[in-house]
Amino acid sequence: DKKTYEMMGRAEVTGVFQLESSGMRDVLRKLKPSRFEDIIALVALYRPGPMENIPRFIACKHGHEQPDYLHPRIEGVLKETYGIIIYQEQVMQIAVAVGNYTLSEADTLRKVMSKKKTEEMGNKEKPKFLEGAQKKKIPLAKATKIWEQMETFGKYGFNKSHSTAYAVISYQTAYL
Repeated sequence: DKKTYEMMGRAEVTGVFQLESSGMRDVLRKLKPSRFEDIIALVALYRPGPMENIPRFIACKHGHEQPDYLHPRIEGVLKETYGIIIYQEQVMQIAVAVGNYTLSEADTLRKVMSKKKTEEMGNKEKPKFLEGAQKKKIPLAKATKIWEQMETFGKYGFNKSHSTAYAVISYQTAYL
C-alpha cells in the first residue's frame, strides 16, 4: 500500500511495532521504505552491531553508492541487501557458495558464529572456509575479506524469518 510506505517514510509511526523509537523514526525518514523487503532489512539492521551498516544500506538503496558484492559467487545472495550481509541465512549461503560447505556444515557455522565461539571460529571454521574457497579458485585475499565480513556480521545476525515476522506485524500495524 503506497500510502503506508509514504507514512513510514514520513516517520509517522507512533504505536507501530518495532518502528516507533526516535532512532528508528530517523532511519525511516532517510530510508523512505518502498517495499516490504526494506522493512524486513531495517528490522534486522536496527540492532547493536549491524546498525553501522544502515547508512550504506540507505545510500545504496537510493543509488548514491554502488553495492559491493565482494565476489560474483555471492552477488545473488547479497543483491536484495545491496551487498551487505544482514541475515544468518546469507552467512550460510556464502559458506556454501564460497567456502565449499554443505548445508549442514553451513548451519553449524551459523550456530558457532551466533554463539560467539571465537576459538572455534578461528581454529576450525576459518581454515575450513579458506580451504574451501581455494578449491573454488577464489583468491585467498578475497576469501579472507569475505570471511571477515561474515565473522563481523555473525556476532549480531538475525535470521530472516524472525525479521520477516516482525516486519509483517510492523507493516500491518502501520497499515491499520
